[in-house]
Amino acid sequence: MNAQNPDLPEHLSSLFSRADELAAQLDPPLSAVTDVPRPEHPRPQLHRPAWLTLNGPWAFEIDQGDSGRERGLLERRLDSEILVPFAPETAASGIGNRDYLEAVWYRRTVTVPADWEGLRPILHFEAVDHDATVWADGVEVARHRGGFTPFSADLSVVDGVGPGAEVEITVRARDPHGVPQARGKQSHDFTPTAANYHRTTGIWQSVWLEGVPADEIRSLRILPSLAGRSFALDVPLARTTAGTRLEVVASVPGGAEAARAQVRADLDLAPHLELAIPEDAVRVWGPGAPELYALSVRLLGADGAVLDEVRSYAGLRSTSLRDHEFRINGEKVFQRLVLDQGYWEESFMTSPTDGAITTDIRLALEAGFNGARLHQKVFEQRMLFWADLHGYLTWGEFGDWGVSGFGPTGDNQQPTAAFVGQWVEAVKRDLNHPSIIGWCPLNETHQVIHDRITQLDVVTQAMYDATKLADPTRPVLDTSGYSHRVRGADVYDSHSYEQDPERFRVEQSGLADGEPFANRRDLGPDEMPFADGAFSLPYAGQPYFVSEYGGIWWNRKEAEEAEEAARAGNNAAESWGYGERIRSEEELYTRFEGLTRVLLEDPLMFAYCYTQMTDVFQEKNGIVDFERGRKLDLARLRSVQEKTAAYEREA
Repeated sequence: MNAQNPDLPEHLSSLFSRADELAAQLDPPLSAVTDVPRPEHPRPQLHRPAWLTLNGPWAFEIDQGDSGRERGLLERRLDSEILVPFAPETAASGIGNRDYLEAVWYRRTVTVPADWEGLRPILHFEAVDHDATVWADGVEVARHRGGFTPFSADLSVVDGVGPGAEVEITVRARDPHGVPQARGKQSHDFTPTAANYHRTTGIWQSVWLEGVPADEIRSLRILPSLAGRSFALDVPLARTTAGTRLEVVASVPGGAEAARAQVRADLDLAPHLELAIPEDAVRVWGPGAPELYALSVRLLGADGAVLDEVRSYAGLRSTSLRDHEFRINGEKVFQRLVLDQGYWEESFMTSPTDGAITTDIRLALEAGFNGARLHQKVFEQRMLFWADLHGYLTWGEFGDWGVSGFGPTGDNQQPTAAFVGQWVEAVKRDLNHPSIIGWCPLNETHQVIHDRITQLDVVTQAMYDATKLADPTRPVLDTSGYSHRVRGADVYDSHSYEQDPERFRVEQSGLADGEPFANRRDLGPDEMPFADGAFSLPYAGQPYFVSEYGGIWWNRKEAEEAEEAARAGNNAAESWGYGERIRSEEELYTRFEGLTRVLLEDPLMFAYCYTQMTDVFQEKNGIVDFERGRKLDLARLRSVQEKTAAYEREA
């Protein structure tokens, strides 16, 4: 997957080759069915050999009035066909209907492999937007709310479903508009506007079938301890069986065993063990240094027989906070992040191919970024797999947009209780990935703080607390930009799209005095009694960064067309970006360097995040265009970012 580029620096060429080598050793084999979209294993950190992709053609029907159950869609033939896992709004799906889709239906007959004797067929959905119900042979087997996280259904509960059997799967996905719902960047309006894009409804990530034994390893929770040169593993089981033991083996990918540990598995529903790594086998995962261990986790019977076995991998690395510092592996690493929306023109939120994921990571690295904010969606697990394999830093985020404007001023945001459950599902799914070095449950919540506790206050605190409970090893940013509502949260930040470097420097200069720039909106006392207009609680000395800046509006073709239109007296802009559209590519490099140097030269700033990775529909401020074409000289961007940050020069 390493595209040949003679201008690529040697360290990046070596890194890309190393990532490909690790993929050959750690990536599960493709499904037995490969002539379909996305035949790769969707869950590389927990895989068994018995699995089958269900991507490909499914029967499909749009249920515009959400009356399909009453009209017999559960029983009768559906009227069209769709290509899963692409959403019906996309061209890649074969449907391409961009209207509001209140509900959609899917159907497919699945044959359970005949050689799955003794295994339960588990049906997995990686993501369905938004409220899903699943039937097998007319029997309801699953319900799930939330468009970003996976869920499963055990088909063995249906009479007659076993090895060699055919079972008819029907899925209904409801996606009502005009109600508070976690949508991410999906537009409330009919058309995409500003920083919101086309909608996604129904199945938009892989569907697959897995053969799982009754004595099942349900999940892995792997917490690294760099200080202790060890991994702490919690392994929830489906049941406890007398005489069983749990064994974990860590090895160098494709090489020798590094460590082994065992513990009884018949006392605890989630056996815990410590896997100590010998000093001579320690491999530290870090930025641009994807050192990993392959893991084999086995549940052994009283006679030593393997009852269940899953394959995984892990990275030994640490994060820590000290005053204004955010350290990785004990070192002050400046995080040069890029905002990644994760959209493609033909397939929207779904990566069209596995290679498209690696393309984005490698383009970002080539431009000098060492990581990304994975923005306003829960990215598919294979994105995090490739980030792990490239030593690419990421911040995990929830797609919380979609709850604004549902109340009066001061109570204008209405996140639901479902936000907490959906976010916990996301953290639980992803916490084993070493590439994730921070969590960000919310983004740009914008509501003044006043004398009453609101729904936003409650949900923000609950999501923060749930994150810390699920994963005590990583810093948590309560919300990125605007409305910081958790007192003493691990990290503090702001967003700024000031386009003039000198004004940007003045704006950001308060950090040295303990009063950094904070997003706020000033409202008078007549508009908001008992409020001072602040969106956020005061800064309390935490590590601080500007987690969105730049957004420089540039697309050469459109700029030329705009100039021609202006000469003809037409000033309509066909695209959107921050500030006034620049007039030349050279102006972009000058502005990028000026803005970026402000942040690199601040010794108290531990990171930044530049907006953004790609152009997305009408938003033309990416470092590459929507087709991932090189609209800029990435080497020039890299030369700016390779300068040592003042933060890194401090002891």
